[in-house]
Amino acid sequence: MADKINDVQLMQLVEAAIFAADKPLSSDDLQSTVLDGFNVSKKRLSETLARLMQDYAGRGVTLVEIASGYRFITKPELSDYLARLWPERSPRYSRAVLETLALIAYRQPITRGEIEDIRGVSVSSQIMRTLLDRSWVKVVGHKEVPGRPGLYATTKEFLDYFGLKHLNQLPPLPEFQAISLDLADTVVTTGELH
Repeated sequence: MADKINDVQLMQLVEAAIFAADKPLSSDDLQSTVLDGFNVSKKRLSETLARLMQDYAGRGVTLVEIASGYRFITKPELSDYLARLWPERSPRYSRAVLETLALIAYRQPITRGEIEDIRGVSVSSQIMRTLLDRSWVKVVGHKEVPGRPGLYATTKEFLDYFGLKHLNQLPPLPEFQAISLDLADTVVTTGELH
């Protein structure tokens, strides 16, 4: 028989679990870990998560749902001030890395050769290694042409890093071109862009 948990205890447990977790937690993650043994329906958990999101809406920290689940993030408008907590610079990504990532995100699945055709220059192994090492892209198959080149697509880690739940949340392409130019010059993060 499952234990009972009241609404206040449930909200506190879910909040603490998401706060303490080292990765986003999905509803299924919560059900199979901290809520295992409690009588909590998916609907009740969903309502609790919605209440938590509403409770945090006006604070400096907010609860968001991204591709891999729920996590707390800081408000984007506070990032300049919070960056002072980490005086060393985070990695900057070259324009070539950002262009390659954008092409993969918007045209996936795509081969390295197709990326090179669009960009008009070769894509270095280092660029692809950077994207693969960050787990932002992965090979999802091979194109049925001579040489069977790998087909690249973005990952959940890509969506998580950029604070997205789905690819359809990417900005429209013309808008993205202006943003990518700004990012190439100003990408400074403390491990995550929100």
